[in-house]
Amino acid sequence: MLRMTDEDFDRLVDYMRTNYGINLARKRVLAEGRLAGIAASKGFDNLSDYITFAINDPTRAETIRLVNKLTTNHTFFMREPEHFSFLAENVLPYIESTVTDRDARIWCAAASTGQEAYTIAMTIDEYFGESKALWDTSILATDLDTEVLHTAREGIYSEEMLGGLSDKWIDKYFQKLPSGKYQVADRIRKEIVFKQFNLMDTIVCKKPFDLISCRNVMIYFDTATKNDLVERFYDVTKPGGYLFIGHAENLPRESRYSYVLPAVYRRSPNQA
Repeated sequence: MLRMTDEDFDRLVDYMRTNYGINLARKRVLAEGRLAGIAASKGFDNLSDYITFAINDPTRAETIRLVNKLTTNHTFFMREPEHFSFLAENVLPYIESTVTDRDARIWCAAASTGQEAYTIAMTIDEYFGESKALWDTSILATDLDTEVLHTAREGIYSEEMLGGLSDKWIDKYFQKLPSGKYQVADRIRKEIVFKQFNLMDTIVCKKPFDLISCRNVMIYFDTATKNDLVERFYDVTKPGGYLFIGHAENLPRESRYSYVLPAVYRRSPNQA
């Protein structure tokens, strides 16, 4: 297998941290393993030349391929289910009682292959029931990796991947395909707008969010990058809005968000 020199690895670590906030400093074996195959398939006999080519590709196609290979995308339906209970029992009732224009603003900021965004959409559908037609409950779902976003848009999963869901929800929200796999119902897929987005970029939105869910991503960021992102999230969170993070993550003490419970934070309703 092709190996990286120390210089090449340092260059790659610096590039990923500077441009995407991802810290690969302890992921050398993972990086070599994921890049060796695509470098060889492109006809390179060393990783140094491949990394140079990918980083500087004027079409950006190989750059995107490199980044896709180096990002970790592990998710499943109902992951960390406490969040979805809190969504149904606290966040959605708050939105229902305070959002006068019935435009619920929700951003799933690390959508991966789509299971989290679809779980949020199904929770919303279950909560509002027939009255959901009176609301705009579309969800913005973003990810850096273009390949996983393609999977997310299709919304097709194996039976094993539905393991966290009840039979009731599977019957209600999925269609079984001839292949034996299951596809998320059209009406739920239409609720979600999947877009490619780099969390290091400026966050531009037409209105602030009632909920931002960014779970199990900041664990890959260094402290400065994470702190900066949290502050930028805060600036686009509506007063009274919530932030969900992963249970293995935490916010800096100086964060302007208020702690609610593990992995749940809130912007004070009284903060303009």
